This record gives sequence, structure tokens and C-alpha cells, in this order.
Amino acid sequence: MNRKSVDRNKNIQKRTFLNVRLDFLVCMFLVVAVLAAYWQLPSCGFVSFDDKPYVTENRQVQQGLTAKGLAWAFTTFHGANWHPLTWLSHMLDCQLYGLNPLGHHWTSLLFHIGNTLLLFFILQQMTGVLWQSAFVAALFALHPLHVESVAWVAERKDVLSTFFGILAIIAYYRYVKQESVVNYLFVFFFLCLGLMAKPMLVTWPFLLLLLDFWPLNRLHLSTSGNRQVESITSFDFKIFFKLILEKIPLFIPVIFSSIITFMAQQSGGAVNSLTSLPLDIRINNALVSWISYVIKTVWPAHLTVFYPHPGNMLPIWQGAGAALLIAGSTCAAVRLSRQYPYGIVGLFWYLGTLVPVIGLVQVGKQAMADRYTYIPLTGLFIVVAWGFSDLLGKWRYRKIFLAVLAAIILSALTVRTFLQVGYWQNAVTLFENAIKVTPDNALAQNNLGAALSEDGRFDEAMAYFTKAIQINPEYANAHNNLAILLSGQGKYEEAELHYLEAIKFDTEHPDAHYNLGSLLLRQKRYKEAGAHFAEMIKIDPTYAKAYNKIGFILAQQGKLQGAREFLEKATQLDPDDLKARDYLEILNRKILPESELQQ
Repeated sequence: MNRKSVDRNKNIQKRTFLNVRLDFLVCMFLVVAVLAAYWQLPSCGFVSFDDKPYVTENRQVQQGLTAKGLAWAFTTFHGANWHPLTWLSHMLDCQLYGLNPLGHHWTSLLFHIGNTLLLFFILQQMTGVLWQSAFVAALFALHPLHVESVAWVAERKDVLSTFFGILAIIAYYRYVKQESVVNYLFVFFFLCLGLMAKPMLVTWPFLLLLLDFWPLNRLHLSTSGNRQVESITSFDFKIFFKLILEKIPLFIPVIFSSIITFMAQQSGGAVNSLTSLPLDIRINNALVSWISYVIKTVWPAHLTVFYPHPGNMLPIWQGAGAALLIAGSTCAAVRLSRQYPYGIVGLFWYLGTLVPVIGLVQVGKQAMADRYTYIPLTGLFIVVAWGFSDLLGKWRYRKIFLAVLAAIILSALTVRTFLQVGYWQNAVTLFENAIKVTPDNALAQNNLGAALSEDGRFDEAMAYFTKAIQINPEYANAHNNLAILLSGQGKYEEAELHYLEAIKFDTEHPDAHYNLGSLLLRQKRYKEAGAHFAEMIKIDPTYAKAYNKIGFILAQQGKLQGAREFLEKATQLDPDDLKARDYLEILNRKILPESELQQ
């Protein structure tokens, strides 16, 4: 080997060593930056909004990882969703930390850090570009729109599904480098896991096809330029259709997940009908939401946990304007795709991965949600990172300018994220911010009232429940919550009226039926109370307390055999129900305590 060859090898080794060190430093920076931005998270508690059914009031989850819990996770539609891995994740947290919110928040934060590092790794591997990949990962790590997915325990499904989704991309990259059945099966496997955490990954086969176009260049397009910007000059449709066929097996879990998710959401009453929310209103809101997310990405202000759906109050011209912007951006991206392929990939990544949650199939009452951007914004980040670099071309001070600009942007995002995390300290701070951002938000008014009520601040809570009803007179939850406080003050007639209003506007409101039944039971109106407890059982056949109450009523009416059957059913459903056990023992003496009428 001659001297030139030796020197060349040394230079290659030196550059490789330097790259490894830079990779390591970037990873260290990303970890430290996330910890700084989310410094307040470990001190945050649970919030009443969805954390109760997911963790704090979910007996199956609180029992930790058990055989019974495993079977329940894969068969339940609890929460109007099917995401068994998410349930298992929460169960493991309860196994390790109990109901200490610190551990639950740490788990979500660790997944977010892991997602950030994996995103940086795979972007660098696919593109061969360090700094743009690092900037995309940093934007992903620090953007305030992602706080909701990380700080909200009930949104574990976001960070968990994304974790497996990125692993599926990494497995796909390995498959591209070495096509084999085993490598393809890993792609299939990780996609399945991601879908079992959240069905957000139903667009993943299309996303992989985008990555075939850029940066993987599997279409074997002839290119010019360096590796950072590859100008495309030809397109092979035969290879394109081959790549489409290659993705077909991945649609098997996608279709399964889509069907079972729709069934779960429909069974839970989460899917709005076209009668309640017509298609034209949904399309208008979807178009505006696509643009609204972009605006919040550029200027992340006025963020909140819930954005009320405007219904037909949203002007049609806004939807038309949004449609023109999307069409114009798409045309520009397609036109420039030969020279800047990352543009069309980033745009379609953003638009495409938002489709499942953009509101065309309306689930819930929100117009949009910050958590829906956890995956889609990566597409916009790619456009920004590579686009800014190309925009400055060969300007002499390009590197210095980009470094300073990146430092300013990331610093601002870190501060904004830190402030946004602060709103998640508890339910009171969370919904106080929601009301500040959206004053006519009935859900936020009601939920703030519920949080204040749990803190014993009943007069303040009553004011917020009343305000929620003023904003939306048909809001069943607010009527039910106000009735609870009125009942506690001995105002039974007023409480009964609000319970009836709750049932009027939501005939299958389980809490309203049970609470009204309990109120009537205190007044010894046994027949009416029993009817509401029976309705409660129709709505939720597993609600042990309703069986308990009916057993008590039947015993009071002298129907001891029927009472015994209902009480035994209550103890089967809830073996820890000591009252039901006591009632059964008392039944043997044919006596029931009058004091129970007051409970």
C-alpha cells in the first residue's frame, strides 16, 4: 500500500470518528434539551380529563399485569378504543409505581426521548445528512404542540404508537438495504405493535412509499447534485407499481385496525352521525384545521387541551381559502419535486398522516387537537430543515446564519414548551388555561368545575357548572355535576330537575341515572329509584353498585329472594364490595339498616 492510500484511509477514519462524536453530541444535546423543556413534568399530577377511565378509576389497570388483565386489554372497547398495548403499558406503570403520577409521567417522557433519538438516527441513516436530521429531531423534541402527547398520561398511546412506528421505518430501511423475508416481517411486526398502541399508523404503508421516493430513491431515478439535494430527472412507473405491490401485505393489519377501531368508537358512542354533523361541515373544518395546525406550528400560541367544534358557525370562505392554500402548496411541491423531492415528501407526510384524525370521521366534540400533530409535524419539519439550507444556497455566511437561526428557534421553543408543561400541573391549571384561550368552551367550564369540586371548592365549582349550561343548555355532564352539588346542599327538587335534564339530553348517561336513583332512594321513592338503577344496568351490565342498590330496594319491599340474587351479582362483579357482602349477611336475619337510605 502506497503512502497516498495510507493517508487517505487515515483521513476516512478521522472523518468517521468525528462523525461518531458529532452523533453522540447531538444525542446528548437532544436528551438535555428535552429534560430542560419538560423539567416540570415529574411534579405534575393526573388530570380528571380521561386519566380517570384510563388509570385512576380503572380497576383492571390498577391491578397491574395479570392474566385476567391481559385478556381484558385485547378484548375490551373501554374508552371507545381498541389499543391493547396502551392498556398493558398503563398496567405496567401501575405495577411499578402504583398511582404515583411521577412514574407514569416519566414513562411517557422516556418514550418521547426515545422517539426523538430514533427519529434522528433514521433520518441521518437514510439521508446521510447530520445537521438537517438533528434539526428535525430537535423540532420534534421541543415543539409545544407535542406537550399534550407527552404530559397527558391518558395520551400514552401517542408516544407509544410513534415509538413502534419509527421502529417500523428503521426495519424498513434495513429491508431496503437487504431485501429478505425476515427483514420484511420485522416491518410487519412493528407496524402491528404500533397499531395496537393507537390506530394513527394506518397511513404507514403510504408513508413508506413516500420514503421510497425520497430519501431512499428506490424508484432508481436518475439524479444530479449532491446527496443533500438530488434533482430527479426521470420516473419509472414499473418500479413504482412494484413498490406498491410490496406494501400490500402491510394493509392487512391496517384494515383490521381500522375496522375494529370504528367498531369500538361506534359502540362507545364516540362517532358522530352525519345527521348531527353533516359532511360539508366536516370537510370545511378539516380544511381549516390543516392550515390552523401549520399556523400553530409557526406561531405556537393560544394552545389548549380542547378546541370546541364550531359546527356550522365556521365561515365557508375559510374552508375555501384553506383548500386553495393546500392545492397551491401541492402544485408547487409537485412542480419542484424533481429538484427538491423532500418538499413533496414532507408535505404529503403532513397532509396524509393527519387524515385519520382530521375530522372527516368525527370522533368526539373537538375541532382539532394538539396531540394529533405528534406524527404529522415531522413532515413540515423536514421541509423547513432541508428547505432553509437550500434557500441560502452557497451564501458565504450560510452556516453561521443557519446555526444562529436554529439556536434562536430552539431556544424559543424550549421556553414555550416549558410554559405549556406548567399548565398540566393539575386539572385546575389545565382548564383555567383552556377557559383563558377559549372562554365559550362549555367542556372546559364543566371540567374546571369538576376539578374545583374535587378540591372542596363547591361554590366556585357551581358557578362554572352554571356557566357551562349557559353556553350549552344541552350539556348533560354539566347538568349532572350541578345536580350533585345541589343534592349535597339538600336542594333535592333542584337536583332532581337537573338530573332529569341530563337524562333528557343523554338518555344513556350512566352517572345521571345512578345519581338520580340514589337521590330518589333517600326520599324512599323505591319504585322510581329502582327504575333508574335498572336503566343503569342496561347501559352498563357490569356496574356492581347498581345491583347493590336494587338488592337493597327489593329487600325493603320484602322481596328477599330477588334481593339476594342482585346482591350476589354485585359481589361477583366486585368482590371487594363490602356493603354487598354485609347486606347478604343481614338478609339472613331479614333486616336492613335504615341508615342506608341516607347514602
